[in-house]
Amino acid sequence: MQPGLPTIHISLSQFLPLRAAQALSFEPGTHITSTGALATRSGAKMGRSPKDKRVTRDPETEKDLWWGPYSPNYVMDDRTFLTNRERAVDYLNTLERVYVVDAFVNWDPASRLKVRVVTSRAYHALFMSNMLIRPTAEELANFGEPDFIIYNAGAFPANKYTNFMTSQTSIDLSLKHKEMVILGTMYAGEMKKGVFTLMHYLMPMQGKLSLHSGCNVGAEDDVTLFFGLSGTGKTTLSADPKRPLIGDDEHVWSDNGVFNIEGGCYAKCIGLTEEREPEIWKAIKFGTVLENVEIDPATREVDYESQKFTENTRASYPIEYMANARIPCVGGHPKNVILLACDAFGVLPPVSRLTLEQAMYHFISGYTAKVAGTEVGVTEPQATFSACFGSAFLMLHPYKYATMLAEKMAKHGTTAWLLNTGWTGGKYGVGKRMSLKHTRAIIDAIHSGELDQAEFVTTPIFGLQVPTSISGVPSEVLCPENVWGDKNEFATTLNKLGHMFVKNFEHFHDGDAFVGADMAARILTGGPKPLPEDNVAKTGFNL
Repeated sequence: MQPGLPTIHISLSQFLPLRAAQALSFEPGTHITSTGALATRSGAKMGRSPKDKRVTRDPETEKDLWWGPYSPNYVMDDRTFLTNRERAVDYLNTLERVYVVDAFVNWDPASRLKVRVVTSRAYHALFMSNMLIRPTAEELANFGEPDFIIYNAGAFPANKYTNFMTSQTSIDLSLKHKEMVILGTMYAGEMKKGVFTLMHYLMPMQGKLSLHSGCNVGAEDDVTLFFGLSGTGKTTLSADPKRPLIGDDEHVWSDNGVFNIEGGCYAKCIGLTEEREPEIWKAIKFGTVLENVEIDPATREVDYESQKFTENTRASYPIEYMANARIPCVGGHPKNVILLACDAFGVLPPVSRLTLEQAMYHFISGYTAKVAGTEVGVTEPQATFSACFGSAFLMLHPYKYATMLAEKMAKHGTTAWLLNTGWTGGKYGVGKRMSLKHTRAIIDAIHSGELDQAEFVTTPIFGLQVPTSISGVPSEVLCPENVWGDKNEFATTLNKLGHMFVKNFEHFHDGDAFVGADMAARILTGGPKPLPEDNVAKTGFNL
């Protein structure tokens, strides 16, 4: 930044009222809701722009990063990065006011980094103050130079004629300069996920596994990690009133245990009710940022069912707003890892115990399914895969993260489970959604140790280990074929899903270059073994 650019450092006790007042004063369309939260609009972009994310390629890091057609890392050179940074800084220097946030990432002191955010919008400053770890007054006074800087000039467009640009939006990360530049989008989530992307490089390079997961802890200090894409129940199931929350989204597993990367939570708001998610409902108060929600101008009440602006409505709040948050946000080594899939085909069991090889395979797959009606043209369930349950944020090859996961699980005796929170008794439109009551009973049985003593049977095609009984769950539900009316159709659908997994895994054919041929082959043994479709048509349920 140029000398003379106005920056003001203030104490945490002053921060929330000041930033809220600044947003109300200087940002049209910003309001205080009936519960005291700040409701605002992000502009034309109401979600991330993954196709516009760029990573600079430089000799120091390029050998470690995952490049190629299926990688989320679209390349740019250093000169273009510096050009975009200059454009962002020039724009910020023309403004009457900019907002600066100095804060930390990583609750483990040994891994803590200093982050500085420079932005043109007050709501962005409040958002990142919520999402990062807030320094004390003393820490702020002695903050010094940051380890990473975000220049958010999202109100100003990128020059689409610049090399490597495909639009007027560009989100650029330089590992060499330890900087991020944002142009052409004011969606606040780009900052949060930019920091997470950086951690997906820095932490594994130190032997620490970065994870896109929720995390909670029990009375016996037993830690559970929850992985799952949107709609699988990750946020709901990790926010358990009986188990303190370590974090809702971003964690690192180090030699000392797990720790949260962030200082806040970022919850989807669509369909939010006090009955379904009481902890999140109560967290939406003064200091919380609500993005792109519709509010009643007279009552100031939020319509959480409304998709007037977007389905991707969001709430950002400090983790302390969760009544059962564990502060500091650290825990021991995980006892259980739970992979959540909303299987709209209705063929996966409600719960399966995974081998280490299966854990790696399903972690890399990151499977869930879209249901009919969620997008234009979607009339049948569609399989969706996101590597490591967060493909857009990966810096290294998925095999690298999966191998680290298996190594840590083996060292610390961690058990992996695959839970289907989707359909049972048939695919979407025929069967019904898995009972939340039964899913919670399954998770309780995992945490109590009941499933450690259970008897298991093996499923066809996927080779999953399924318990024969669980307290509070009807036994017939545990094996999905039992509740399908047409057993042959079940077999055909299960086999079809197996082929989808295998086809998706072709994206990672180059994994042996990152983990070695032996480990790559071992990972593949954890996948399904689908049969030729003609064979299934002949044998039917007798797979």
